[in-house]
Amino acid sequence: MSMSYDQYMREMVQPMRDELTSLGIKELRTPEEVETTLPTSQGTALVVVNSVCGCAAGQCRPGVARALQHEAVPDHLFTVFAGQDKEATAKAREYFAPYPPSSPSIALMKDGELVHFIEREQIEDRSAAEIAADLTSAFDRFCK
Repeated sequence: MSMSYDQYMREMVQPMRDELTSLGIKELRTPEEVETTLPTSQGTALVVVNSVCGCAAGQCRPGVARALQHEAVPDHLFTVFAGQDKEATAKAREYFAPYPPSSPSIALMKDGELVHFIEREQIEDRSAAEIAADLTSAFDRFCK
């Protein structure tokens, strides 16, 4: 039996999803999940906009993993997957204004408001260690 394109894509991206969910990051897969979660999360929330691109694999996900080993971390950890869970990603991006859509990207929110944002341009030309340092600095500022 042959696999449909959608099945193939789901199987192809599952390891990319697992890389974040294995860290305790909860996937938000529908716009409803985003809408009921992001604006009502008390304290701090990290939102990773995941993607299939090389900079997500080489810098973004490893940088997030390294940052989450820091002593101060966000209260809540979420992810949406650009290109896969399109409606959920579009809904999450509504909370990231005034930043234009970019993936991968990383948002830090406090009591439902955006307080720190790392755009794709700040990911693709930096190392995982530099991204982790950027995040841990934001964690120290907002997560204590």
